[in-house]
Amino acid sequence: MGSKVVDAPALAALAFGEPAAAAVASRLGGDSLVAPSLLWYEVGNVCVLKMRAHPAERDRILEALQMLDHLGVKTVDVEPVAVVQLADATGLTAYDAAYLWLARHLRLPLVTLDERLAEAWEA
Repeated sequence: MGSKVVDAPALAALAFGEPAAAAVASRLGGDSLVAPSLLWYEVGNVCVLKMRAHPAERDRILEALQMLDHLGVKTVDVEPVAVVQLADATGLTAYDAAYLWLARHLRLPLVTLDERLAEAWEA
């Protein structure tokens, strides 16, 4: 069993049963997961947007968010200057560059649904 860096859109797809959930689950396998500390703010924002768009599903959305705790994602701080430099060099947002920086720094595969981020990872 290895480790992988996972980003917020991939985890949100898994949590909220979005169409890409099965593909994300397959890519994650049984590996342990690592992400920058900002992960929970990003996933939380997805949750807030979903609750605002579907107020009748508020409880189900919050339960889905709580289920992510069972994945045991380890969050770590990233180096802000290095992340900003990487964002500048790649054209990514600082948020996306944090995932890329962590994957490169830890030399781990990156699981993402973001095409630009995936392309930067593969480059």
